[in-house]
Amino acid sequence: MTTNASSDRVNISSGGAYEGVFGYSRAVRAGSDVHVSGTCAPAGHEKSDAYTQARAALSIIEKALTEAGASATNVIRTVVYLRDINDAEDVARAHLETFDKVRPASTLVQVTSMLRPWQKVEIEAYARI
Repeated sequence: MTTNASSDRVNISSGGAYEGVFGYSRAVRAGSDVHVSGTCAPAGHEKSDAYTQARAALSIIEKALTEAGASATNVIRTVVYLRDINDAEDVARAHLETFDKVRPASTLVQVTSMLRPWQKVEIEAYARI
């Protein structure tokens, strides 16, 4: 976690390999807002189905939210990117398991590819504490 002394901004790092390459943070808390970057399942999920990859991504998101002082109950919006729209029901099931009582606004978008060819889903989350 890195705090910018001139503001109430806190950068949260997961230690992911691409954070330094692309120059981003896993999440940023600015005041009462928390923005969690697009999150995919990590290496080791190359053969996992979309549901399992979504659960892994949501677990990473929940950890980042916790480090920012938030939780899944604070999430007000998610954006889900799918490589194959046929995986929508499986990913929706994982999303529902995490956000059933919260019911954030959400968008689901099909994309042509992900950073790694085996990745099936990427999820962003926005929370307000």
